Amino acid sequence: MKFNKSSQLLLVSAASLLAASLVTACGTLTTDFVFVSSSKAAGPNAYGEIDVFEINQQSGFMRQIPTSPFPSGGRSPVAEAVSPDNFNLYVANQDDNTIVQFVIGNDGKVYPQNTINTPGIFPVALAISGTSLFVLDTYQPLPICSIADPCSGSIAVFPITIGSGSPPSDTLGSPITNGNLNYWPLSLPSSPTHVIVPTAVSGLGSGSYLYVSAYDSTAAPNAGYVFGFAVAPPSTSAVPPGGTCPTNSNTIPAGTLPPGTLCPLNNGAAPFPAGVHPSAIAVDSTGGYLYVTDSAGGDVLGYSLAAGLLTPLTSGASGGNTFPAGNKPGPIVADPKYPFLYVANTLDSTVTAYAISNGALTSLGTYATGLQPVALGIDPSTSHFLFSANFLGNGTNGSVSGFVLDPTAGTLINSQDSPFNSDALPTAVAAIPHQVSQ
Repeated sequence: MKFNKSSQLLLVSAASLLAASLVTACGTLTTDFVFVSSSKAAGPNAYGEIDVFEINQQSGFMRQIPTSPFPSGGRSPVAEAVSPDNFNLYVANQDDNTIVQFVIGNDGKVYPQNTINTPGIFPVALAISGTSLFVLDTYQPLPICSIADPCSGSIAVFPITIGSGSPPSDTLGSPITNGNLNYWPLSLPSSPTHVIVPTAVSGLGSGSYLYVSAYDSTAAPNAGYVFGFAVAPPSTSAVPPGGTCPTNSNTIPAGTLPPGTLCPLNNGAAPFPAGVHPSAIAVDSTGGYLYVTDSAGGDVLGYSLAAGLLTPLTSGASGGNTFPAGNKPGPIVADPKYPFLYVANTLDSTVTAYAISNGALTSLGTYATGLQPVALGIDPSTSHFLFSANFLGNGTNGSVSGFVLDPTAGTLINSQDSPFNSDALPTAVAAIPHQVSQ
């Protein structure tokens, strides 16, 4: 069939309109951008990768944006965090002991701005609360610390200065000092020579308290703990109750204690017991309950929170604070809007959904993911979509499993065409609302 010139012009115009409508629909229907770090080495510097997906607000379909993936700026990225204004992404690269700060464009693309070194060795987790970035390192920065001769881990605090411009680029200050150190060691007062291995960090939404899960690798079998800290707030001298600050007082003269300073709870006497091998940690949407996955015990441990202190729940199995999970539970995420909790069972390649009622967990079902889920996230725009980064994916590439979350029932169904391919060996996820970047 042959078109005359007029028909050709009409056809071109129609195609242009269709393309424009598709672009507009894409922009309109995108609810979030999701950033998935992959430890696969790529390029001349053998950097890791950051895959950027957009989530369709109707189907949950996850599509990689044009030009994705992007270099992570270092080797073996293992953790991500997003700034409070959702314009900056921070990525921890374990093999380089670095944190790379990226500005997020209005199209979801990421642009590296600054690279800093962590105080310790082998960063393992990041968290942002208030105007502070918390960095968890596997080992303290001591000459004797190495894989061959391990020592306990540490946590450091970097103050964040919100940037200007469009989009704004934030600035990280120098680590807040702890006496003559620029980090807080994790140790057992009763066994100071034991090696404490940190696994995860999480803070309350208010920024008042911070929690670190860790285990004693010297003990046989291992013993798990949660270290708690009160966090010195900005523009006030009143530290949240329960913490022992460097001045040994909860009332600090104005200007003498930098915001973000960590004040150990329990008077620094001891951390809170947490199973055998805690692997991840999350606080529910009310800030009233804290949950820890115990990868060795196959459980989720639940605690109530009051003035920052943890009290084990009594509504779990046999009246304790344990709730059954799958095989080697790891990543955990609490819905920020609804009373639901989700746990990835790494060796089962599943996610278990729970309803939260007065802290107690009731299983709502278990759902298949790709192979070995190692990170979980919930879309920050609507809380209607959940996604998991799967380390082994389909056996060749990594993958991201997408689910549509029922906000009433808490149950999950697969997103359209899930799972989605990612670069090999994904390790971490973070997300921002799409409308924030416009």
